[in-house]
Amino acid sequence: MPINSRAGESPQPADLVNVPRLVTAYYSDHPDVSQPTQKVAFGTSGHRGSAFDTAFNEDHILAITQAICEYRGQNGADGPLFLAADTHALSEPAFANALEVLAANGVETMIDQDRGYTPTPTLSHAILTYNRPPGSAARTTGLADGIVITPSHNPPDDGGFKYNPPHGGPADTVATKWIENRANQILRDGLRDVRRQTLAKALAAPTTHRHDYISAYVNDLGSVVDLDAVRAAGPSLGADPLGGAGLSYWSRIAEKYGLKMDIEHADPDPTFRFMRLDWDGKIRMDCSSPYAMAGLIALKDKFDVAFACDTDHDRHGIVSRSAGLLNPNHYLAVAIWYLFNHRAGWSASAGVGKTLVSSSIIDRVVASLGRPLVEVPVGFKWFVDGLLAGSLGFGGEESAGASFLRRDGTVWTTDKDGIIMALLSAEILARTGKDPGQIYASLTQQFGAPVYQRIDAPATPQQKARLATLSPDQVHEKDLAGDPIERMLTVAPGNGAALGGLKVVTRRGWFAARPSGTEDVYKIYAESFDGPDHLRRIQEEAQSLVGKALGAA
Repeated sequence: MPINSRAGESPQPADLVNVPRLVTAYYSDHPDVSQPTQKVAFGTSGHRGSAFDTAFNEDHILAITQAICEYRGQNGADGPLFLAADTHALSEPAFANALEVLAANGVETMIDQDRGYTPTPTLSHAILTYNRPPGSAARTTGLADGIVITPSHNPPDDGGFKYNPPHGGPADTVATKWIENRANQILRDGLRDVRRQTLAKALAAPTTHRHDYISAYVNDLGSVVDLDAVRAAGPSLGADPLGGAGLSYWSRIAEKYGLKMDIEHADPDPTFRFMRLDWDGKIRMDCSSPYAMAGLIALKDKFDVAFACDTDHDRHGIVSRSAGLLNPNHYLAVAIWYLFNHRAGWSASAGVGKTLVSSSIIDRVVASLGRPLVEVPVGFKWFVDGLLAGSLGFGGEESAGASFLRRDGTVWTTDKDGIIMALLSAEILARTGKDPGQIYASLTQQFGAPVYQRIDAPATPQQKARLATLSPDQVHEKDLAGDPIERMLTVAPGNGAALGGLKVVTRRGWFAARPSGTEDVYKIYAESFDGPDHLRRIQEEAQSLVGKALGAA
């Protein structure tokens, strides 16, 4: 896709969202569920959209929350519900609406004690800590679950709403499809099934409880990251919450563990005017984008290592003095190499989970460690069971989301945790004397230096549907970019789940194609271990190969 000429620059006033108009649209506009773009639609990260597009409005939140109340009551989650929200402008009204419905349905609800912001990993940690109390047997009844109100790193005019069941991670498609269908039925019925009370009554309800999310999470961090080693080494650290849900967390972490840390952008601003424009000229809190992260990258020589997290803090961006912003795939490889060489408390059989569109350098690192590799489709939900059981020491995806076990080999979170991935970069530096960029450079000397890129290609809705169900039998090519095709995959080898697309692998590279859930394009992920020219050839032949297959289909 073309790069906007202003990418990496500070926004102008015209680039900023008009927050009063956005909130007005949230309350005043009502979705027409006969229009697909205005229905409740749960993707890999919940329901998302903008109030300006009538895709995220009060009616949506009332209907979804009522559906969740009904779903959880039928599926064993009759304990407390942990409620979290980030700093997007639509998160506050959505939080209020959700609490109004939860209280009216008699759901025991845990909100931040100061009505502050709560990161996604903090919510996952809270659910797991409640359902699996340290030193006690896991609960079998009265299980907790949670709701996270966030569109992740999406632009400031977006809102998002996610459900995390008692396992603490993202809900699977069975749950999300039930909630989605029920919510749309509630919308079609004019919200008559929604139970609701005023916000004042909901806040004062005996079922609404204040919870110290920050202390519970921050005080437990030493069990997952060696912060004593970081304090002893004393590196200079830079933390940028990008104005997100972790605003109050980083100062507490620095104080609790005695870290030398400067904190950038620690005040909420729903316009996010302090961000740099992303590749398309939009404001987007994407901590893996070199354009959005241009401000922190410019400060790289000020710190031994710096890091940022997206708005709900489930993704990470690592800036090293040696290499600048690390590609997410590169840092995943570094984290895996380091953790499996420095976590004596982990099971010798614990493996690594990765999505099939993540870099193959991870495969090579994992093979060198003698650990099992579990490849799954896109979506962090596929790592939940392995992290819970300890059979996966690490689960990560190419979009800069990952989590890993506590130092004793037990579960920490089952959702992505950008905070521990950021702090891990400081532990790596403290324990090895090298920053993550230097570690990655040494890995490429051993395993090769891959070139990786994702591009989009146009596709009609009909072609996208065909791609999602494509069979290897419909692909007749035998070679890709000069190499024989070794494997064609439409299901993940790690769990047999459908990829919703196609992956083609050769000795020197691979590509994967899958339809976009929101645009008339399909995504092509490609990688080469033979340089940029070979990567471009893979991309060109991938588009031709997929185009022929879709035409034949």
